[in-house]
Amino acid sequence: MTRIRHFLLDIDARIDSGLFSSGAWVRELFERYSTFMDGFYVGRWKRWVIVEPLSEAATIGLGGLVLLLALAVPAFRETADDDWLKKSDLAVTFLDRYGNVIGNRGIKHNDSIPLEEFPDHLIKATLATEDRRFYDHFGIDVAGTLRALVTNAQAGGVRQGGSSITQQLAKNLFLSNERTIERKVNEAFLAIWLETRLTKNEILKLYLDRAYMGGGTFGVDGAAHFYFNKSARDVNLAEAAMLAGLFKAPTKYAPHINLPAARARANVVLDNLVEAGFMTEGQVFGARRNPATAVDRRDENSPNYYLDWAFDEMRKLVNTFPKSYTERVFVVRTAIDMNVQRAAESTVENQLRQFGRDYHATQAAVVIADLDGGVRAMVGGRDYGASQFNRAVDAMRQPGSSFKPYVYTTALLNGFKPTSIVVDGPVCIGNWCPQNFGHSYSGSVTLTQAITRSINVIPVKLSIAMGGKQGPKAGRAKIVETARKFGITAPLPDTPSLPIGSDEVSVVEHAVAYATFPNKGKAVGPHAVLEVRTGAGDLVWRWDRDGKKPTQAIPPSIAADMAGMMSHVVEEGTARRAQLDGIPAAGKTGTTNAFRDAWFVGYTGNFTGAVWFGNDDYSPTNRMTGGSLPAQTWHDIMTVAHQGVEIRDLPGVGPGKKLPAEAAASQAGKTPEIPAGPPPVLTRRGADILVRIEKLMEDAARASPQSSAGESARPAGGKPASSSALPFPDSYAAATPPSAGSPAATARKK
Repeated sequence: MTRIRHFLLDIDARIDSGLFSSGAWVRELFERYSTFMDGFYVGRWKRWVIVEPLSEAATIGLGGLVLLLALAVPAFRETADDDWLKKSDLAVTFLDRYGNVIGNRGIKHNDSIPLEEFPDHLIKATLATEDRRFYDHFGIDVAGTLRALVTNAQAGGVRQGGSSITQQLAKNLFLSNERTIERKVNEAFLAIWLETRLTKNEILKLYLDRAYMGGGTFGVDGAAHFYFNKSARDVNLAEAAMLAGLFKAPTKYAPHINLPAARARANVVLDNLVEAGFMTEGQVFGARRNPATAVDRRDENSPNYYLDWAFDEMRKLVNTFPKSYTERVFVVRTAIDMNVQRAAESTVENQLRQFGRDYHATQAAVVIADLDGGVRAMVGGRDYGASQFNRAVDAMRQPGSSFKPYVYTTALLNGFKPTSIVVDGPVCIGNWCPQNFGHSYSGSVTLTQAITRSINVIPVKLSIAMGGKQGPKAGRAKIVETARKFGITAPLPDTPSLPIGSDEVSVVEHAVAYATFPNKGKAVGPHAVLEVRTGAGDLVWRWDRDGKKPTQAIPPSIAADMAGMMSHVVEEGTARRAQLDGIPAAGKTGTTNAFRDAWFVGYTGNFTGAVWFGNDDYSPTNRMTGGSLPAQTWHDIMTVAHQGVEIRDLPGVGPGKKLPAEAAASQAGKTPEIPAGPPPVLTRRGADILVRIEKLMEDAARASPQSSAGESARPAGGKPASSSALPFPDSYAAATPPSAGSPAATARKK
């Protein structure tokens, strides 16, 4: 025991001695460091003028560098794949469903021109306009960026771009066109990365091959063939200047759309050549006097919105191919039917040209699809040349009452029937109380009557009933689950007004989701690609073999019941303009708050389709409802789509009835044929006239000795007639009534 005690004391002493020695050593080291640092001490004014600012700058700079690196992480992930360059090499020739060529997307590198074979004046025009110091900077032109900032600040807007050719190439290869700080940071890092991987000539060659040049073409050689019917090897100075002017805004300056603007831009490029010292005024004089003339392609109407969407789908599809597959040139047969596509485009343009001003509507989107999800026609906007934003795919808009079929489907899945009776009366969830279109109630109605009249209160009450003891939120969760089964992938956040269509969806998803009803409950997804082959003709992929298979979203009996209910909307409800002669049809209209969006989504036994009208800036239309232009547009397009095809029965509805027009109009109790065009729009002047007439009639009634008898003839309580005796205009989400006493309110009351 004594030895153990001595051993432990020895260890304790050694530890204490070591700690003491270490402390003394650390203290001595700190004193030496302090003595050393005292030699750098700066006091008085030098500290505050020099040292402190430099220290703060270093701190801020280090923090900024860390932030930039954090923002650049997503950019470098894009380059993680060794095949990063080939990802952008995809070149696709698109065919319609019958095998006819309809357009191209991507860059055909098998037809690429070596850089040394491009004309010298084309290279100079590009460098003079896009990046004069291209061969001098490291990927980012600092001086050019500062010059652009000063120029734009003086002009009060964007007048000059500061991105180098390398930065623009980085954006084209890896990034999107969104204007955000994060994208600019990623662009800068990727530009430096490209400079370390490629030579200057390789960067310039890639830029000339991959830049979008308008008209659906990529690269200067493709643009030269499209605009001038010649190779880029053969363009003259005037044509080269026009091509170089397209890099900034290919759609705005496309010569086949706006030749004067393209020539004005080409003249600016010629000025840049002289200003940069690449050419003299005498050398460019001939090009100024004889500007380039583009090939007239006004009769060549490519379905560009469709092609853009199909190309995006194809790029995603190629990523699913085995990595060992190196082919990058494909021929793709799509589901588009050019007859239906042309009918959709012309119908939209005609409707907007004829009635757009009256309704204060400037844009529209259309999707027509087969019941397997193959899109036959797509209109993403009124004019692709003016705006390439695809409103059929990328725009998210409130569907209004066209969302209600998902609510009624959920109700049928939870024990309700089309004949189930629900009371149309006041209801509130918290401080939110939905209103019907006419601010009146119909009392007890069946679900079929409710969807036919597009009553707002009933879907809200159904969501409450389906939630049971768990509350309305649980009912809305069931509705969202049903929409997901139908194929809706939009966020659909939980709000009390979700059952009446306040959550946004896209046109293409909404259209194809409705195919679940005629498909006997099987949900499909929208697609453009039917068949993919290599340039040599070898089959690579086929939709019916390799595509996503339909899923059973709801029982066939529920789908048939819903089709029967929705057929009443077309036959006697808010969508009577959509009736097809001899073809069974069903669907639902939709109108959102302040008439910002007007929808009709419908289907037959052959096709499904959605039509949207509105404005890009979300400004209200002039009381446009889904039963007006959208329903009429759907009718006109579907009439063409069903020509020459076997008309199929619609499950739950049966075959359509073909009646003579005069017989249909003369039958008692039947709805007469609705003429084409918009319904009468009550102007402010008309409302004022009606107000004056009303006042005159009231004065006459008071002066008449029989006024009391006249009053007794009114319904008890002076209430307006039931809405069931009136036409049923489409309801809209979270409607706001006009102010009391306003001409519109008075006229509506009359």
